[in-house]
Amino acid sequence: MLSSWLIYIFVSFLVCDGVVAQVENRVVFLFNTFQNVSMNENETVQAVVSRIPPEVAFITLQFHTQHSNATLSYNKMPGLGLSLTAVDSGLLSPLIPGQTTLSWFLLAADGDSVSGTGVILPYTSSDPVPGACNLEFDLDIDPNIYLHYNLFETTIRFAPANIGYSRGSNPPACDTEVGENTRWRLRYDIYQYFLPESDLSEQSLITSIQSVANVQTMTEHGKRLMTLSSNDKTEVVFSSIPGQGVIYSVIVRDPVINTSSSYIPVHTYACSFASTLDGCDTLGKISTMIFFTIVGLAGLFVCFFGHHFFKCELFCMGFGFTAFFFFILLITRTTKLDYDIRLTLTAVIGVVGGVILVMSWWRFGSVMSCVIVVGLMLGFLISSTVFFTPIGDMEVFRSNVVFWVTFSCIVVVVPLFFVRWPREGNITTCGVAGAYAVVLAVNAYIYTSLSYITLNILKRFLNDNFSKAFTDVPFQDIDFIMITVWVVLGVSGIVLQFYRERTRPFFPPSPYLMWLQERERRKTKRSGPKPPHVLTPFPFPRPCPTVD
Repeated sequence: MLSSWLIYIFVSFLVCDGVVAQVENRVVFLFNTFQNVSMNENETVQAVVSRIPPEVAFITLQFHTQHSNATLSYNKMPGLGLSLTAVDSGLLSPLIPGQTTLSWFLLAADGDSVSGTGVILPYTSSDPVPGACNLEFDLDIDPNIYLHYNLFETTIRFAPANIGYSRGSNPPACDTEVGENTRWRLRYDIYQYFLPESDLSEQSLITSIQSVANVQTMTEHGKRLMTLSSNDKTEVVFSSIPGQGVIYSVIVRDPVINTSSSYIPVHTYACSFASTLDGCDTLGKISTMIFFTIVGLAGLFVCFFGHHFFKCELFCMGFGFTAFFFFILLITRTTKLDYDIRLTLTAVIGVVGGVILVMSWWRFGSVMSCVIVVGLMLGFLISSTVFFTPIGDMEVFRSNVVFWVTFSCIVVVVPLFFVRWPREGNITTCGVAGAYAVVLAVNAYIYTSLSYITLNILKRFLNDNFSKAFTDVPFQDIDFIMITVWVVLGVSGIVLQFYRERTRPFFPPSPYLMWLQERERRKTKRSGPKPPHVLTPFPFPRPCPTVD
């Protein structure tokens, strides 16, 4: 009995002093103050909040870990509809008149020790109630956001909210009426917040969660992507970025009385910390590094010397053109081979494509047809860059027909300029495409968002549902550095090649045609016009001497 009083006095002292702490199996929370909580195996920790003001109508508890599941429960023994297990979990508790204390229970879900951070947020009777019109998930009132990801896309779903109500009163009906005095007036703002690039540390996640946990901090630091009405489906799709930490949140607003509340934020890295194969710590495959290192070196050569060494340039352009479409159309679309095997086949077919393009120029000598292929490469890169901007997230381009028609028109229009200015277009492509190959090589070692210029198009090729996804990516210091590298390399390569080639022929002649001309010249030389025939006098024999 004495020990219990000592614990109570100690906890009371910490609360009064403005500090939160975990004492044995009990954690005392303060409103809007984060508390780090550790749970050992088979341990239940009670989360307590007291001194609740009478104007508070409902409270949410949210708890976040990096990759370990934790269970939040209304009771000490978790049950269906009374608990939730996730890495980002939350509970909402409406209050009754006169209630000043509230408690929940936290458990380690998978039998291992779990540590994370939690916070309790209070709301008044005028604030919307997140998830109060839930008909899909297990909890009666579910303020959680449910997240699912794959290689291509990340999907979030949540339950509709209800308008606020005071303590002790019955909640407004969800679907019996449609009007300004019902939940149908509510709006849902979808927010996104990127963690620092290439940072998979737990501390980075905890700091970021604490920066965007409530309405005010998320609106200050996050990026609002879209707003849903109550008539829209409560589901949003984003482009997956493996290895990049992202926090998603939903802010529900009541535009009539100008109040708002927050759902429980969720995070993802679009990869698994538990997988020993293709996990978050093994995203940089050796095969990928080798492949793109070679591509980067070839791109650097083409950037500065491509037009001068025309055969090498054609081989590289043919390699890229053939490898990209073969990877999409024949390998990934039709087979389920291992990634390394697909990458090897892509490289082999790319080499074949490069050789075919070189040999077609060597045999037929048609510079224009080869330059058109080079122009398509530049057109593809320009079109991909256009849709990498916010233009790509415009509602009109959710339609696959509109998107692919527009994309293809840009790709096809660019080579038309090559018909009038073939050398200028070829040198420009060498600089732009070669410098971008260097960016892709750097991405194999250090994450940069610029790789998604072409990767988003690849995803849309491979995934029929990717048109619904938001393709927003983080732009941080490394991305601005890589943009500078891309621009400097591209401009330097273009200027250098224009200067070097200013006094030389536009394109080198075809070796095969030169050989034919040389052979014809030699034939002509050997069988040329014969010199005029000179008649020589016939040597008549002398008469025989006579003998007397």
